[in-house]
Amino acid sequence: MRMFFVLSRLAWRYLWRNHRRTIVMLSAIAVGTWAMIFMTALTRGMVDQMIVDGISVIPGHVQIHDPEYLDDPSVNNRVAFSDTEIAARFSDAGFTAWASRVRVPAVVTSERESRGVTLLGIDPAAEKSFSFVDYDNVDGRFLEGPDDKGIVLGAKLAETLETRVGKRVVLMSQDPDNEIADRGFRVVGLFHAEMEATEESYTFVGKHTAQNMLRIGDTVTEVVFLGDDYRDVEPVYNKVVGLVDDSVRVSRWTEVDTYLGTMMGMMDGFMLIWVIVIFLALSFGLVNTLVMAVFERIREIGLMLALGMKPSSILGQILIESMMLLAVGLVIGDFLAWATIKPLESGIDISVVAKGMEMFGAASVLYPNLDINDVILSNVVVMILGFFASLSPAWRASRYEPVEAITKV
Repeated sequence: MRMFFVLSRLAWRYLWRNHRRTIVMLSAIAVGTWAMIFMTALTRGMVDQMIVDGISVIPGHVQIHDPEYLDDPSVNNRVAFSDTEIAARFSDAGFTAWASRVRVPAVVTSERESRGVTLLGIDPAAEKSFSFVDYDNVDGRFLEGPDDKGIVLGAKLAETLETRVGKRVVLMSQDPDNEIADRGFRVVGLFHAEMEATEESYTFVGKHTAQNMLRIGDTVTEVVFLGDDYRDVEPVYNKVVGLVDDSVRVSRWTEVDTYLGTMMGMMDGFMLIWVIVIFLALSFGLVNTLVMAVFERIREIGLMLALGMKPSSILGQILIESMMLLAVGLVIGDFLAWATIKPLESGIDISVVAKGMEMFGAASVLYPNLDINDVILSNVVVMILGFFASLSPAWRASRYEPVEAITKV
C-alpha cells in the first residue's frame, strides 16, 4: 500500500511536468465525456418520451383482448365476458388504475371530408388519470360520462374535416353482423395532443353510446391496466393473469406495440456502443500522450531502474498516470454534462423539425433525461478501456534496460 502512495505521488508530479500537454488531453477527455453523456441524455429523453406518449395512446401497461383482436381489431373480436363481469373481477383487485373500453376502426364524415379513425368508446371518469388527453385543455368540453351523446375529435382532424365544435358529423363502423353501424354526433370538444398524428387518428364517444351504436350489448373490446412503472409491468401482468382464464389474451405493452418495446431494449445497447465509439477516438490521443511522456523521460526511467526500482513499479506508475488523467477528465466532463443538461430538463423546443420527429413517434418538445446509470456506465467503460489503452506504453517503459535507457540520446 505504501508503494502505491509513493507511485501515485510520482505519477501526479510527472503528470504536471508538461502541464500544457496534460491540459490539452484533459480537455479532450472532458469534452468527449460531456458529448457522450449529453447526447445519451438527449437520446434517452427522446426514447423515454416516445414510450410514455405511446403507452398513453395505447394506453395501459397491461391489456386484455380477445386472442384474435391484435391481428384483427374488429368488433367481432370482443372480450369474452361482459362489462359487468369485468367490473366485478377487477374493481377490488387493487390496481393503480384500469378501464374497459370499446376500440374499433371507424370512418368519420363531415359535410366536406371523410377520414379513417380509431373509435374509442370510453368511461371518461375511469380514464382521466392516464388518458393522453388533458380534459381541461379541450376546446369546448370533454365527454361527461359513458352515456354522453357527443363526440370529441382531435383538433387536427377537425381542421382536416373542416368542422368545429357545435357541428355534426357521422361516425360509421361495422356491427357483429358485418352491417354498417352509423350514427350522427354533435362535436362537443376538440382535444390537443403532443403530436398531430394523434389528433388525426382518434375520436372519443361515451362507452355506452358506442356499445349501442355497434349493437354489442354489454361487451367491450379491451381492458387496460396501469402499473407504477412502465419498465416493470410483471407484477401487474401476473395479477391480471391470475384473474382471467384462457378465453382472453393478456399482453404487456411491449407486445402490443413492438416498435416501442424494441426501442426501449435498444437504448441500453446504444449507450454502450456510443461510449465505446467516442472513447476509441479519444484513446489515440491518450496513447500518444503517454508514449510521448515515456519518450521524454527515458533516461529518468533508466536511472530509476539502475537505482533498484522494479520494472513492475515503472509499469504501475505509468498506469496510475493514465488513470489519474482519465479520472480528472471524467470528473470535469461529468460536471459539464450536468451543468448543461439540468437547465434543459424543462424541455427543448424542436418544433422546427416537428414533422421529421413525428415520423419516429417523437413530440416537438425534447426532454433530456440525465440517468445516473448512464453516467456510471460511461465512466466505468472509459476507465476500463483507458486502462487497456495504457498498457502498451506502460509495458514498453518497464522493459527498458537501465544502461541502454541512460545512454539513449
